[in-house]
Amino acid sequence: MESTKRTYVSKLVHDLKPSGIRRFFDLAAGMEGVISLGVGEPDFVTPWHIREAAISSLEQGYTSYTPNAGLLELREEIAYYMKTQFNVSYSPADQIIVTVGASSAIDIALRTILDPSDEVIVVEPCFVSYVPMVELAGGVAVQVQALKENDFKILPDQIEAAITEKTKAIMICSPNNPTGTMLSKSELEGLADLANKYDLLVIADEIYAELAYDEEYTSMAAIEGMFDRTILVSGFSKGFAMTGWRLGFVCAPVEISNAMLKVHQYGLMCASTMSQYAAIEALKNGRSDVEEMVKSYRRRRNYIVHSFNEIGLECHEPGGAFYAFPSIQSTGLSSQEFAEKLLLQEGVAVVPGDVFGESGEGHIRCSYASSLEQLQEAIKRIKRFIDSL
Repeated sequence: MESTKRTYVSKLVHDLKPSGIRRFFDLAAGMEGVISLGVGEPDFVTPWHIREAAISSLEQGYTSYTPNAGLLELREEIAYYMKTQFNVSYSPADQIIVTVGASSAIDIALRTILDPSDEVIVVEPCFVSYVPMVELAGGVAVQVQALKENDFKILPDQIEAAITEKTKAIMICSPNNPTGTMLSKSELEGLADLANKYDLLVIADEIYAELAYDEEYTSMAAIEGMFDRTILVSGFSKGFAMTGWRLGFVCAPVEISNAMLKVHQYGLMCASTMSQYAAIEALKNGRSDVEEMVKSYRRRRNYIVHSFNEIGLECHEPGGAFYAFPSIQSTGLSSQEFAEKLLLQEGVAVVPGDVFGESGEGHIRCSYASSLEQLQEAIKRIKRFIDSL
């Protein structure tokens, strides 16, 4: 019998595309003088009192495992925060799990609810991990495109047209990465009507909930009839400027939360102990820090959106997060071409919109989590690049 070389990597993983965002990070990393508008993280350092809480926990020797679901004190603080900030009541004992970032929360949620071939409707443009995570959990991602002409707000009719007998959940992110679009209460109610009509779950990625600029943020779990249908994902990375601490959380009805805890136990054990003590301090005393960061982001958003429109790149005004998503269709270049040429010619790193789904083609994602001086210089270089075409 003739032997053949065994393939050790699964076909599913082999066929996964590498992150389109990381490719541009790697390109920019080897260049001098680059202004990066590509990184999806705050430019603020985690406030000192939060860092000090982590240091104190180390000095006191709190270096062992925590309960799988996280420190009870932290879960109690999360419950209080969710109630007072977003008017949603969760039980610290059995409806909240502390995770290793929001991404791991989405991962365990998908692995908990999906059987093979179950479908998840994913609203795009969307974060690059959503579709691969659905597929890695054995599900099928059904991508529905939020359109530019609607300021990238998904319409209930679009969702309803994609629902089949295999649909298990709808996945949304508001405020959205990469568009910054935030769904209003009435728009969330339209999606809630569908979830109730077709007996669906909603996985609501609310990691940018603190970064809302023009109207009060509404959580999907706070919509009437949606508490028992919502898996709410959030964390400390964006609002509290704690990306490197890798700390998130997921809130869900008891039946789902208990099931997710089993996946979390076997896969991750628990989140970092010192990060959890830092998060307790963030929730107790960090709201004013968030408010100051939001004020700064709002000023930068106003500047960059106005500037893009002024130099001929049509850009809707995002309601939250820290991303602008201007159209570059007027240049005649694809998103990939525009991003590569801009980086090589002018040293400005942006992310091509097509990495967030087909509906992102013709756009670029620009993070305005940079100093106003850097944003001004970036706009100057982008205008010079456009004028050279």
